Amino acid sequence: MIGAETAGLPDEGGVGTPDRLRRQASRLLSQLTMRSDRLVTEGLARVDARKWHYAVLASLEEYGPASQAELSRRSGIFRSDMVGVLNELAGRDLVERIPDPGDRRRNVITISPRGRHHLRRLDETLDDLHDTLLAPLNPAERDQFMRMLTRLLDHHTRTP
Repeated sequence: MIGAETAGLPDEGGVGTPDRLRRQASRLLSQLTMRSDRLVTEGLARVDARKWHYAVLASLEEYGPASQAELSRRSGIFRSDMVGVLNELAGRDLVERIPDPGDRRRNVITISPRGRHHLRRLDETLDDLHDTLLAPLNPAERDQFMRMLTRLLDHHTRTP
């Protein structure tokens, strides 16, 4: 994982951090999230991409063509931000917008062949970044950590 100096963040895990702070799961997750976000944002920027680009391309690859509203729901990107993300992706020929035959007022977004190639490159980049993030954990611990994070997130995002 990147050091606090590299991340431009205070060193929350080192000497001087009170034990009661290091025992708070919410604080540990928050500190790790800040470092993870910085690592991924900077790593994707080196390959001329952003997290939202990856989210849209991954959604289109896995679930197929979608409207802007559907992409917003799938990816967690606010609808107001989706147009900008799609403009960036379309401007780079990574997605295609086609008028919806059932409703000419909206577009159906499809990943392009170039978008598929770019997504594979982003997958490789993110794999490397996650190796850096999770470096202290062995493969079994990484799998367990991912299962626990997924379980926690699923629990807290379930609709009643």
